[in-house]
Amino acid sequence: MQDNILEIKNLSKYFGGLAAVSNCSLKVKKGTITGIIGPNGSGKTTLFNLIAGNLKSSTGSVLFNNENITDVPSYELFSKGLLRTFQIAHEFTNLSVLENLMMVPGNQSGEKLMNALLNPGLVAKEESQIKEKAMKVVDFLNLSHLKNELAGNLSGGQKKLLELGRTMMVDAKLVLLDEVGAGVNRTLLKDLGTAIEKLNKEKGYTFCMIEHDMDFIGRLCDPVIVMAEGSVLFEGSVEDAKENERVIESYLGRGSKLKDN
Repeated sequence: MQDNILEIKNLSKYFGGLAAVSNCSLKVKKGTITGIIGPNGSGKTTLFNLIAGNLKSSTGSVLFNNENITDVPSYELFSKGLLRTFQIAHEFTNLSVLENLMMVPGNQSGEKLMNALLNPGLVAKEESQIKEKAMKVVDFLNLSHLKNELAGNLSGGQKKLLELGRTMMVDAKLVLLDEVGAGVNRTLLKDLGTAIEKLNKEKGYTFCMIEHDMDFIGRLCDPVIVMAEGSVLFEGSVEDAKENERVIESYLGRGSKLKDN
């Protein structure tokens, strides 16, 4: 039986009198790629922001590896292995791909002036180790040919791959992917899917992903969770979701059929 890496209990977030997330409860099992889908305004991104510590909750709790992390700020969750990516990639545009990756690990010796002045050997050794890891990441993601390219010059899909690579620099346990496929061409979307599958199967990463592309969700995710009006409407397989009348009505209105993109 799989353990739950994430458990949401009766979580709510109000903006004034409006509930963006309303009494939401769900579980994500360790080792899965769980999809979260739903129409615009259903609360998906707000839920991610609550989990990742970017927003404070109104009520309810968030458990990560059985630890209560409700309202814990994102920088603390980063050190625990809970990371999120954003729909719009957040790269350092004037740094190379390799430099972007090398910036990720926290508490580097070179960040302290005294180490740089008094113990340059330690700084150089650590930097060499981080660079070696970054090289392995670009190889894993098939970005070696772009390692010295400025990140600002990458395509949208390449930037998404770079964001995924940044999660590898700290050996993430749970990665929240916010519309990783948005604005990505079909070829690079296939590469992204392959990278996510490899990280899941070979590295043991658990993913929870918001996505609108039903083909992409169908390829990667089991189970899928459907949100509507800030709470969970359905949980099950992609195929069952496509045939569920409540899901179809939530997306398209009664009498319609949910189709792949």
